[in-house]
Amino acid sequence: MREHHPHSHPREHGDGRDGFEKRPGRERGGRGPRVFAPGDLKLLLLALIAEQPCHGYDLIRQIEAMFDGAYSPSPGVIYPTLTFLEESELISGDAEGGKKRYTITDAGRLSLGEQAVALEGVRMRIDVSKRSLRGHDRPPEIHEAVHNLRHALQLHHGRWSPEEIIRVAALLNGTAQAIVDGPAVQPVQGKAE
Repeated sequence: MREHHPHSHPREHGDGRDGFEKRPGRERGGRGPRVFAPGDLKLLLLALIAEQPCHGYDLIRQIEAMFDGAYSPSPGVIYPTLTFLEESELISGDAEGGKKRYTITDAGRLSLGEQAVALEGVRMRIDVSKRSLRGHDRPPEIHEAVHNLRHALQLHHGRWSPEEIIRVAALLNGTAQAIVDGPAVQPVQGKAE
């Protein structure tokens, strides 16, 4: 009856997404760092529901536990994602006592099986995010600078000549390397006398 079944063509999205990303809109979090890449949360929720049927609140707590309490997804991100999975017929929700309890469907289980490699990637990214969140939050000045960089790249969209690609990539890679190297590696100036 439905026109599309996300689980029937998981390889269509060759950009590292998990195959569930069917709409252009992304969840917006007004606070804190973006922890999940597009599509990661959908795949993670599907995997958690496959392990054990649960309510939205339980899923929030489970994800919070994965991050050792350093991150907790907001209901405004979790519930729309659950609705999306339900509309895609990958999970089903039955209301008991006014609260929906979600269970994976056969289609959801099939899709999850086809996304095993992607799920492993999600779990790896969670581990990396957990370590970076644990007491190492970015200072506001750095957060602002990263925002400025993203903005500059967005403004540049559509004007990528081969020379400009080389120039900007060199700038970004050079900056990344300088951050990794740290201040100790930078040459000392003005000490010749």
